[in-house]
Amino acid sequence: MDGDWAEVTRIPFPPPGVHAMPTPVATMTFDNSQELLWTGNEYGRVTSFYGTELQRYTSFKAHASSDGPIRQILVNEKGIVSLGAKDVHMAIRRGLPIWHIRHDDMKDLRCMSFTSKGTAEVIAAGMQDTMLVIDLIKGDVVKQVPTEHQYTIMRRGRYICAATQTGSVNLLDPVTFAVVKSWNAHSALINDMDAQHDFIVTCGYSLRQGQNYMLDPFLNVFDIKKMSSMPPIPFPAGAAYVRMHPRMLTTSIVVSQSGQMHVVDLMNPNTSDVRLANVTSYLSMFEIAPSGEAIALTDADCSIHLWGSPTKLHFVDLPTPIEFATPEEPLPNIDWGPDTPLNMIGLPHYREALASAWPDIPCDVGAPPVKFDPQFLAGLKPTEFGMYGRNTRGLRRNQAENTRNVNKSGSSGLKAPKFLSEKARELATSNAAASDKKADELISSLTDMGLESKKSDVPVMYRTVEIKYSKFGVDDFDFGFYNNTRYSGLETHISNSYANSLLQIMHFTPVIRNLALQHAATSCVSEICLLCELGFLFDMLQKAEGSICQATNLLKTLSNHPQAGPLGLLEEDPHGSSLNVMLQGLTRFLLDKIVHDYRTINPSSTAMDQVLATSATTSIRCINCRSEYTRPGSTYVNDLLYPSPAGSRNAKLPRISFSQVLKNSVERETTSKGWCSRCQRYQTIATRKSIHSIPAVLMLNTAITNQDQRMLWSTSDWLPEEIGIIVEQGQFFCYEGEDLKLHLQRGIHNITVYSLTGMAINIESGQTQKSHLVSMVNVAHAEPEAPGESRWHLFNDFLVRSVSTEEALAFNTSWKVPSVIAYQIKDENNKIDTEWRSNIDTSILYQDFNANADPSTKTYQVLNPETEAPGPNTIIALDTEFVAVRQPEIEMNSDGERETIRPIVYALARASVVRGQGENEGTPFIDDYINIKEPIVDYLTSYSGITEQDLDPRVSKHSLLSLKMAYKKMWILLNLGCKFLGHGLKQDFRVINIHIPKSQVIDTIDLFFLQTRLRRLSLAFLAWYLLKEDIQMETHDSIEDSRTALKLYKKYLEFQDAGILETMLQDIYRAGREVNFKPPRKDGQHIPRTDTPPPLPVDGSTGPVTPVRSHNILAQTPGSAFGGGSSWTPGKGSPLP
Repeated sequence: MDGDWAEVTRIPFPPPGVHAMPTPVATMTFDNSQELLWTGNEYGRVTSFYGTELQRYTSFKAHASSDGPIRQILVNEKGIVSLGAKDVHMAIRRGLPIWHIRHDDMKDLRCMSFTSKGTAEVIAAGMQDTMLVIDLIKGDVVKQVPTEHQYTIMRRGRYICAATQTGSVNLLDPVTFAVVKSWNAHSALINDMDAQHDFIVTCGYSLRQGQNYMLDPFLNVFDIKKMSSMPPIPFPAGAAYVRMHPRMLTTSIVVSQSGQMHVVDLMNPNTSDVRLANVTSYLSMFEIAPSGEAIALTDADCSIHLWGSPTKLHFVDLPTPIEFATPEEPLPNIDWGPDTPLNMIGLPHYREALASAWPDIPCDVGAPPVKFDPQFLAGLKPTEFGMYGRNTRGLRRNQAENTRNVNKSGSSGLKAPKFLSEKARELATSNAAASDKKADELISSLTDMGLESKKSDVPVMYRTVEIKYSKFGVDDFDFGFYNNTRYSGLETHISNSYANSLLQIMHFTPVIRNLALQHAATSCVSEICLLCELGFLFDMLQKAEGSICQATNLLKTLSNHPQAGPLGLLEEDPHGSSLNVMLQGLTRFLLDKIVHDYRTINPSSTAMDQVLATSATTSIRCINCRSEYTRPGSTYVNDLLYPSPAGSRNAKLPRISFSQVLKNSVERETTSKGWCSRCQRYQTIATRKSIHSIPAVLMLNTAITNQDQRMLWSTSDWLPEEIGIIVEQGQFFCYEGEDLKLHLQRGIHNITVYSLTGMAINIESGQTQKSHLVSMVNVAHAEPEAPGESRWHLFNDFLVRSVSTEEALAFNTSWKVPSVIAYQIKDENNKIDTEWRSNIDTSILYQDFNANADPSTKTYQVLNPETEAPGPNTIIALDTEFVAVRQPEIEMNSDGERETIRPIVYALARASVVRGQGENEGTPFIDDYINIKEPIVDYLTSYSGITEQDLDPRVSKHSLLSLKMAYKKMWILLNLGCKFLGHGLKQDFRVINIHIPKSQVIDTIDLFFLQTRLRRLSLAFLAWYLLKEDIQMETHDSIEDSRTALKLYKKYLEFQDAGILETMLQDIYRAGREVNFKPPRKDGQHIPRTDTPPPLPVDGSTGPVTPVRSHNILAQTPGSAFGGGSSWTPGKGSPLP
């Protein structure tokens, strides 16, 4: 170094992205033919800097970001060669690629060097057992050299000098690549090394007291010519980096991490030139130019320092010219003044319309505001300047969202179908064919799809589906548009409906379904029994046969469970967990609770444990004192445990199979810090599970936390449809594919085969939509008879469609990631239990839960089990009353119209069931008032007859029952084969949350309806016209309405027997038009009566609340209830005036 050497330039190293934080330089080298400094970053990008001012010249992506940093850069006359962990890239100096090699044996490359063929060939090595020789002209691996050593640094001198991970230096023959000589340079590892002509210099670390790595205070020197080591050169500051001077054969430059630089003569180490770099942090790299007139330093502050003589600084002695981009011709200067005419500028020749030719059309002047998810708003935390929370929308800082395109054609990207009422009107016109054609075009977007999971954007069938509401409520929405299968979907817009995907998986797992239905058929009446609710839901899904269902009661029970809220399983509670994490937590919670629920009825039974529990014992051992103790380690859900990347922090996951991951996850051999009672201090604790037995249903949480694990799942055919498990002597063995077939053929071990029944999948829809969950289910395993092939179906809430096996098992790292996996023992497939129907405990039907009440005030008389046992074809008349527990959410759209976002939510308040035949025909045997847990926002007294005093446990004169007990009565009657009779039962069934097959429903609103008329007739009008009775005068009464529907059914049978049904229907509609379908008074005035509560108020209100009604009791009902009032009998005159 001359006396005027100093820092000439200091620049910050460019960050990997526009909004990214700066990162340190990963590797650096000077060009040997041009004035360029080449650098590589931690994300696979190569950047070059030109001249003494280090101006940016080129920057290009050479390696994938996921593969980690660039390890080394070499330069020859053709271009530059960059080395990544798993690939090698060569490009010309302007950045254009020449070739790119990615080889199976490239697992963790660290270094490379030119061979005996000069700059036409390199050898690459690293933390692997194979070295690869690459022809730079052909761009191909020409030779693979096995090696016993793992190398981290390579330099080319007389030999190829290679530094090992253990601190040794090996001399490799540049032709055969055999080890010629080896020296142990440092006790721990070599940090830097250089070689030139006959000398090798190294600096590195030693392991000192306290298990700390410290830089050695000396420089090791080796003489290649004599094949011997020379006396080390002391360097008290700690030698971190070293380079041989390219011009002076025996001179080297040693640098410490603090910036101290020594120019040392290897032959005379007592004389040295010392300089100090002015840095604010430790140095991370050092390089010298081929001319010897410049050195480059990098530090931990992500800066590059260029040192040299300001008058002599250059990189190479005879540089070749650098090719720059062609400069643009400057625009001509025009003297511009107030009087300068515009035609002096002129216009270019053009063929298309100019941008200044604006069309005469209106434009949008403002975008709609961003709609925030209520769950996101609930999770915000207040501060002095506003509120803050987790960014869940996928937007970068200061990035605006284009709200004009969001939800423009429905949030799912699939145009919503027409409402059923619109289709009914079109069917009555000549446009019916055109409407069908449009519907076919719309649904083709769902049916004409190939392998969708490999696409970069979320396909339509995976996107969020939304329910649209008309003035007729949810019943007007065409769910059949989204599902033409015989498997039912589940509605959204219900609190905690994120659980739909898990519920579908459990429904199509026969073992769980059978046990849930068997338990539901017992005498269990616990309000928080989730196993009963699962049984009710599974029965409903089975009976629906493709019709839409809802899990309202089950999700309501989950919301009311005292342990669900603290565990963060409820959507309405503010927390930062994603739906994916919530679903995995719900899986653990739900399986634990249903096992507990099963034991409440069968305390001694272990059937549910055999179905769900992986029986194990956890061994806990202290590494220090070797003490060991065990504890029970059984679990119902196994979280998958992935192997940690070996080597550096940027190493990738090794290629392993699903069965290997499952074995490691079940046995779960881990080490962590823990308290040792014998050592009386925190020590390293090793834990491992010994497996005793495996369950019939194996539930797995994928527990994916990083991109490497996502990549593992995206591997083709990684998730097998079948696995085989062997448990022997506490060990768990898992096999798949050909290994499984081989074990089955041998038949040596007792192997249990599992079939993949389904999986819940997290769909990350990007910025315009929040993430949601879907399920993929192989319905073939839940059929009564095995179809012989897989039948995978996608359940995206109420969108259900058949998919191929390839589609079902394909995952995408960017948007399709599995969350919960379910396997079932193959022998249990297609075993559907139906015996539970014959074993239903019906005792609840004959119990009087208000036995101590005054008989004169009782409105019902319970069934006699000996004479009135219900069975198939027993007719019962049903009517219910509701209250509102949530008001509707209504918005004004761009047309100024009111649009329903969420409808009003009803809760069952009263259920009345009347005998439809027998001696006590017309007498109620159920009249239950429900103890509602949710806050009631409107009692709808004018519609329901329910008052606040009726449902207040403190003052109510009724014996309030839980929703579970009232529901179970209906469910038992359903499965006994009873026929439900009523008027407008669809809304009743919806609020009860039960599905009654059409063969068991007698709805008078359909019996007295003409298909040619679009209007359906009210119960009050039919009672006035056919029965000559005035009902619903002041309020509704469910017993009165049930009896009236029963009387109307009797009239219907009379008309049908007489063969005059069609004539009577015409007369009824004709008379209805005359009075506007409202029952008039005798004086011609209309009676101010109430109507059944609409599914959704058109004006958004809930209607007035009327005073307390006078109670109707059984003693006030005449015995001849079916003969009261004037009636008409065929052949004895007409009821028409």
